[in-house]
Amino acid sequence: MWIAATLIASLAQTGRNAAQAGLTSRIGTMGATGVRFLFGLPFALLFLGLIALVEPLPRLNATAFGYAATGAVSQIAATALMLTAMQRRGFAVATALIKTEPVTLAILGAVLLAEPLTPARLGAIAVATTGVLAMSGSGWRRAGPGPAALAILAGGLFGLSAIGFRGGILSLPSGGELMRATTILVLSLTLQTVLVGAWLASRDRPALCGMLAAWRESLGAGFLGALASQFWFLAFALAPAANVRTLALVEVVFAAAVSRHRREAMGPRQLSGMALIVAGVVGLLWTTH
Repeated sequence: MWIAATLIASLAQTGRNAAQAGLTSRIGTMGATGVRFLFGLPFALLFLGLIALVEPLPRLNATAFGYAATGAVSQIAATALMLTAMQRRGFAVATALIKTEPVTLAILGAVLLAEPLTPARLGAIAVATTGVLAMSGSGWRRAGPGPAALAILAGGLFGLSAIGFRGGILSLPSGGELMRATTILVLSLTLQTVLVGAWLASRDRPALCGMLAAWRESLGAGFLGALASQFWFLAFALAPAANVRTLALVEVVFAAAVSRHRREAMGPRQLSGMALIVAGVVGLLWTTH
């Protein structure tokens, strides 16, 4: 079930990233960053309301709140860095560099959540990550170290956010996986909406007005963001975050399709990198089985 949830989330996230990247040139980085939160929260509340019809809401505790807050703040910073890197380097290469996060996740998961890190599992993650680096290798030499560093830092922060979200889900005292995942999703999006909304209202009102003016595109990006997050959080409830995010490296293949549509060149290095990614993902699934 976590495999299906991860694949659905990856597809939805690729669409959301493309929509956000298109909005960046119109309303700025923070405006495009805020779209996924401000326009995603209503859909997440709808998801939670539907689930609450058949299952009671779990009671929040300080541990779950702390983990969710860590994930929420890390994801805001990671999203802003991701969009900046996409502007400077290109959609597919930036996405590839961001996907170095499974290594960070594996280490953080072992340290913070006591998730076992077997040699076979670490090897599969390493193979997939090598594929990511191979795929993006020819691109960031031309761009210089700045965009590459931004993308890798974004990947690390996305990894920290995943640990925070999984920790929050596991810390709730009751409820099934879907209910606990959706509860933490709504809590996280609420915190993110308050933080980003307050920042935009005080520091970048033109971006806030731009989001409202582009409400059709913003609504679409918000829906795709909420849909992707719903399935990410469900996957985090069912499996270690490093496993989920390693399987999610298939998003690089989806991003390549978007890049092809945008007429961004994909050479032999990128194709060989994709092959390594697929090999690493298959190895991970084998070790999990």
